[in-house]
Parts: sequence; structure tokens; C-alpha cells
Amino acid sequence: MTSHPAASPKTYQYLEVILNGAAPFAGSDANRLLSKIQRKIDFRQGYGLTETSPVVSLPIIGSEHYSSVGNPMPSTEVRIVDSNLKNLGPNETGELLVRGPQVMRGYKNNPEANRETFTEDGWFRTGDMAVVDDNGDITIADRIKELIKVKGFQVPPAELEGVLRDHPSVLDVAVIGVPHPTNGEAPKAFVVLKSGQNADTKDICNFVNERVASYKRLNDIVFLDSIPKSLSGK
Repeated sequence: MTSHPAASPKTYQYLEVILNGAAPFAGSDANRLLSKIQRKIDFRQGYGLTETSPVVSLPIIGSEHYSSVGNPMPSTEVRIVDSNLKNLGPNETGELLVRGPQVMRGYKNNPEANRETFTEDGWFRTGDMAVVDDNGDITIADRIKELIKVKGFQVPPAELEGVLRDHPSVLDVAVIGVPHPTNGEAPKAFVVLKSGQNADTKDICNFVNERVASYKRLNDIVFLDSIPKSLSGK
């Protein structure tokens, strides 16, 4: 919806509500989409998993914090913890844990998976990195297993993808981690350019690296005609 060449205010003239899920949607992507619609609509992105039946949080109607997935649903508790399951404070990034009536009892006939997924006191480990701000709004960073480990630092691919999509020549993008001889891993981007654009690796890398921390810098880009996706669009 954001990148399609046919997108215009007329295309979206009857659209009043957008609810996003399944994967994090950068605030910059939301702003770019809303700029094409050219009028105020209700845009929100919620968060949940199959194991949480499936909703954990959703912003209130009218929220303009587009990168956030809002506050927890009623009767739902959340925690942000470090790798040792120690609680973190506001604006600190860690794993999101959930407890509530919508959380599954466990995986049938799979005690090993249940031990890995639930803490001893019954919290469900989502496997997602997130941060909760001072207002209690949750923002999802990325899946823990998809984080790129650079010199011991964690780099969320979704963050770099959001920056790359801000480049005026970029239509679509995917970022992964690849082995690096000294840093452990390094980010690698697969980029689809918009029709008629001819930006090169140096131009795009400079654009990204001016906007991210030094350990998140990008130096490896492969240009493709399209990004392969599953039926769910991921």
C-alpha cells in the first residue's frame, strides 16, 4: 500500500480504518502511507501471537503514535526483561513477557517447549524485543532470533528496513545478518529500486549510515527485481 505505483488519494477514497499486524510497521512507513491518503484516517497496529488468542495490545482510537502497538488489553500484564529475566525500566529494550487470560495453557504433549516458553511463575516469553515508554505504550523492535549480533550489540533488521524505505529510490527491502570475520555478524540488505531509479550501493549506504548508530552501519547491498514473500506477505 505504501510503495505501489498506483497508490493515490483516489485509490484510498473509501478507506477509513487500517489495522496492521503480523510484523512491525515503522512509524516512517505509516507517515508515508498517510501522506498518500492525504486525509486523516484511523491507523493503528496491534500486537499478538497465535499463543495469545491472538491479541496482547492495541492503541486507542485516534492514537497518532504510529510505531506503537499501544497498551495491553484488559486483564493483560506485560513485562520487559533482560536475558536473565530481570525486569527492565521504561524506555529500555528487552524481551516482552505476557500474562493474561488469553494466553494459551501450553503446547500439547511438548513439555520441553513449555519449559522454554513459560517462566516458573507463569509468564509467556514472546520471543520479541520491545520497549515500553513512560506512557505505557509498547513498541516492538524485532524477533529475538532475527536480531543481528554486531560486536555484541543487537541490531533489529526491521529498524534498518524502515530507514532504507525512507530513501526516495527504494521500493522494497529486506535485511538479514551474515557472518563477519571480526564483528560476529553484519547487516546485509536486499533492495528493490523504484522504476527509473539508479541509486547505487554507496548512495544508499551513506543515506542509512548517517541515520543510525555506528554498529548498525550498512556496507553490503544486493539489488533485486523483487523480494520473495510468503502468502502472508512476510
